[in-house]
Amino acid sequence: MSATDLYALLHKHPFVEEFRAEHIDKLGGLARQVRFATDQVIFKEGDDTHDFYLIVSGRVALEMQEPDHVLRVQALGAGDELGWSSVLMGRGKYFQARALEPTEALAFDGVALLEACRSDTAFGFAFMYRMLGVVSERLQATRLQLHDMHSPKAKRAGT
Repeated sequence: MSATDLYALLHKHPFVEEFRAEHIDKLGGLARQVRFATDQVIFKEGDDTHDFYLIVSGRVALEMQEPDHVLRVQALGAGDELGWSSVLMGRGKYFQARALEPTEALAFDGVALLEACRSDTAFGFAFMYRMLGVVSERLQATRLQLHDMHSPKAKRAGT
């Protein structure tokens, strides 16, 4: 895929819709295309991987490994983000990510992202502000999942 194609995909992604053009260009300079096959584990809970992804197509499950089963916390698709913890150096992933179908994404190295944020504070603010929105969305999705699992109505409906 050409650099022009990468930039075109990036410009269409909801993550950057409030970014200034120069910030999208800076992010585009860090982008690379990746693909995941169905059932491919992108990262495991606890992994210290450094990639942040913007999903272009396909679906990815965020999961928690339990001793006797896997708990799906959320399913992500085109227009979603994955791997926000990549910019928190030295911290492991909070969930496992697994492709539910063939998935295409734009990948960004967390170390390079963090350096770009430090060297251009206007870009850094825009990126981290948007990233905070992603973290907030994940917390809300997890909260709703836990509510559904432990709701008295849900327990009654399952009996």
